[in-house]
Amino acid sequence: MCAVIRTLSGGQVGSRRFVVRAGDDLGRAVAEIRRHRRLTQHQLADRAGLDRTRLARLESGHRTIALDDLMLLLRRLGATVTVTFEDSDAEA
Repeated sequence: MCAVIRTLSGGQVGSRRFVVRAGDDLGRAVAEIRRHRRLTQHQLADRAGLDRTRLARLESGHRTIALDDLMLLLRRLGATVTVTFEDSDAEA
């Protein structure tokens, strides 16, 4: 599975793109987008209705998050997500 997170910046879609293949990739992407938006963990957690320590553990790659919570979090960051499933058994 591969998730592509796109953010809006200056009215342009896709100005920043993150390819997520594992949980720690997701955490790094969320942290980078949050910092780019000049938000603290506390501010983003409040906006998304999450506990700040839960967000911190997600950003550090030490915790997973429910899909509903992830989508809310990314919407609060102004991001969209595209998920594709790669068939590892497909013949080249």
